[in-house]
Amino acid sequence: MVLFVYIFIMVLIGYYSMRRTRTVGDFFLANRSLGPWLSAFAYGTTYFSAVLFVGYAGRIGWGFGLSSLWIVFGNAVVGSLLAWIVLARKTRRVTEELGTMTMPEFLEKRYHSHFLKVFSAFIIFIFLMPYSASVYMGLSYLFDAVVGIPYFYALLLMAALTGTYLIMGGYFAVTVNGLVQGIIMLFGALLLVFFVLSRPEVGGFAQAIENLRNIDPRLVSAVGAPGFWPLFGLVVLTSLGAWGLPQMVQKFYSIKSEKVIVAATIIATVFALVCAFSAYFSGALTHLFFNKLPEMGGKPNPELLMPQLVAQFMPTSFAIVLLLLIFSASMSTLSSLVLVSSSAIAIDLLSLRSRKESVLLMRILCGVFIFFSLLIAFYRPTFIVNLMSISWGTTAGAFLAPYLYGLYWKRANAAGAIVSMVCGLVIGFGVSWYYGFSSQFVPLIGSFAMLIPLGVFPLVSLLSAGLKKG
Repeated sequence: MVLFVYIFIMVLIGYYSMRRTRTVGDFFLANRSLGPWLSAFAYGTTYFSAVLFVGYAGRIGWGFGLSSLWIVFGNAVVGSLLAWIVLARKTRRVTEELGTMTMPEFLEKRYHSHFLKVFSAFIIFIFLMPYSASVYMGLSYLFDAVVGIPYFYALLLMAALTGTYLIMGGYFAVTVNGLVQGIIMLFGALLLVFFVLSRPEVGGFAQAIENLRNIDPRLVSAVGAPGFWPLFGLVVLTSLGAWGLPQMVQKFYSIKSEKVIVAATIIATVFALVCAFSAYFSGALTHLFFNKLPEMGGKPNPELLMPQLVAQFMPTSFAIVLLLLIFSASMSTLSSLVLVSSSAIAIDLLSLRSRKESVLLMRILCGVFIFFSLLIAFYRPTFIVNLMSISWGTTAGAFLAPYLYGLYWKRANAAGAIVSMVCGLVIGFGVSWYYGFSSQFVPLIGSFAMLIPLGVFPLVSLLSAGLKKG
């Protein structure tokens, strides 16, 4: 009943937002009118989804133990605090001056290259689909374990709900729902930590550390059993990656004014700290509840740890709260992914901005993106963590360097942007494909897909400028 009431409220917000949505600017950016709370919660709820609370919390927490808390530090400090300090004000100012609403539009006008606009639009539409599919998969696993709704029916339910309120109300619906979802996420995250620590299997914070040490001393070491480089890859991927993802950058475009940025920065950082700590800390403690990994199809699957923890060890009332937490996180993330991806076609490829027909096309494209994401999720192609890692690494690897240098470096040029984008794509997707999309290598490959183009970009820009002068 609680879940149906929540769904009804989301749809109601979508209907209310639809009455305010008349232009593409309204649909995609809420007419640049968002205050600090809406902006911060929109950022935070897009950042964290079912992939964190189901996939990453289980897989990373089980493998790395308490050393996974380094990822919490990275998400809060780099992914939120520094992202807002470095990017928010400059992005808001530059995109308004250039009159751009999307990442591809920014690249086109900043580097005077129509090719960059088209190229980046295709990257967004194609490589955000695996991320969207991973969120659908994680949420459906949880519904299957907790509520008993079979995986495939849960997928259909999630897709229908995402499509309904997003297609109706656009970004304004996403942000208003994001505020509601963010409050639920904060409450649920704090409750999750409290509940796990209070369980007799854990016995409080100090006892939890001792119990983990007794199982395996590496679970409480500064760097977990997989080693430094896998942990480094995860920290960089999930923290610096937020700087180059179009669905995250979009949150800076829609800020009402520069005056709200300080407050939004604080809110977003606290939100990230609470949510990330709750997920990874709880995931590390799964060793105290399970002796071995749950299986799916006869194979161990660490991404079932959190759903099984909820289903087997939590009272029904709390299980519903946690379900709403992850449901809320996922709906906001999915909505942002769908919105940004549909805009890549409607705004960036077809250049539709103001007519009513444009809004209709945006709504249709939202449905198309959801459909293809659903197809990927139906086939369960690989572990959901890998899907997200490939998407984050490849997309952020393509956009981080041209976006960051485009904001701050006057000598940045189109040649540097194109080469760095190709470099990010080749490393993020090509190298991952070479290694068979192995979960052991994909996060580290994704981190290098972001870091290496940061060095390639200025080198190519300077060399190409020198050749023109010569």
